[in-house]
Amino acid sequence: MKRFFTLTLLLIISICATAQKTQVVAHRGYWDTPNNAQNSITALKTAQAIPVYGSEFDVNMTSDGVMVVSHGPKLEEIPDVQKATYKEVQKVRLKNGEKVPTLKQYLKQGKKGNIRLIFELKVHPTGEIENEAVRKSAEMVKKLNLSSNEVEFISFSLEACKQLAELMPGYMVQYLNGKIPPKELKEMGIMGLDYHFSNFVQHPEWVKQAHDLGMIVNVWTVNKEEMMQQMIDLGVDYITTDKPELCLKLIQQK
Repeated sequence: MKRFFTLTLLLIISICATAQKTQVVAHRGYWDTPNNAQNSITALKTAQAIPVYGSEFDVNMTSDGVMVVSHGPKLEEIPDVQKATYKEVQKVRLKNGEKVPTLKQYLKQGKKGNIRLIFELKVHPTGEIENEAVRKSAEMVKKLNLSSNEVEFISFSLEACKQLAELMPGYMVQYLNGKIPPKELKEMGIMGLDYHFSNFVQHPEWVKQAHDLGMIVNVWTVNKEEMMQQMIDLGVDYITTDKPELCLKLIQQK
């Protein structure tokens, strides 16, 4: 009986340790491979082929109200994707020859994989336009029946984060700007910090504070091995990186 309880305890400890392991998010998809491009469908497919937690992508609304996946503001020869029409955006070819995907096209491909879609809604020029972009984002996710286990939201816009938390209850929403302590974010209904790694170098205590409040901690964009290791040792939940396979290797070695 004593042996049974000992083995059970060891199993529980092992499960907890595995659950707490840092996971990896591919930044703009896993694009740093041959014949690929950032925020492309191919980059998403490549991310879906490796054991990452999720794939981050950027969403902008064109001047005529179409949601497209592109970092912006510049898009090849277009100075600002938010000021361009969808017809103008469709003339652009990414570095691998693909068209700029619409949000609908991207999310449909996302449903075919088993990784989280980390949906970054970009800041838009006015409150009115941003409200429309938030509404259309939420509507598209609901229309395609993507659950909270498939999509998480991030944004540099605090107002957009608040609205998404209200419109999409049960979905993880993370703020990107890095200026607000965990307790204040939670009071706004935002349950995730997704800050640049420099913020956690300056405030390492925020990781424990967030975890104690039941919040998650993501960190971007970490491409150097030394900083990846520092963030892993700090205990962040997710590392967003352009080098997902390197990060996975470091985590597996721990």
